[in-house]
Amino acid sequence: MDRGTLYDTLRKINEPKGFFINKDRQWVDDLLDALLRNKDRYVYMACPCRLAANDRRKDSDIICPCAYRQPDIDEYGCCYCRLYVSRGFNESAGPPPFVPERRPPEKFF
Repeated sequence: MDRGTLYDTLRKINEPKGFFINKDRQWVDDLLDALLRNKDRYVYMACPCRLAANDRRKDSDIICPCAYRQPDIDEYGCCYCRLYVSRGFNESAGPPPFVPERRPPEKFF
């Protein structure tokens, strides 16, 4: 799969659910490239903004879209890595908010 196909697939699956792709295309392209590298490396798309354990079971909460996406978007308008955003986030101007790590420390390896 290439970056463009991944972008189109993620939009098609997630936009009907109310999750939008960040309008910053350069940011998104970098994240998509990293997701594809992680897919090659781990055989699953671990969040590129977190350290993966190379163990699908241990990493299940950070496989994109991660388990923390919904609460992050509800509270901050974007997920931790800013790939997925709310409609309002994409319509706003200014710097993106700081989104703290929600993953519990005991899940770090």
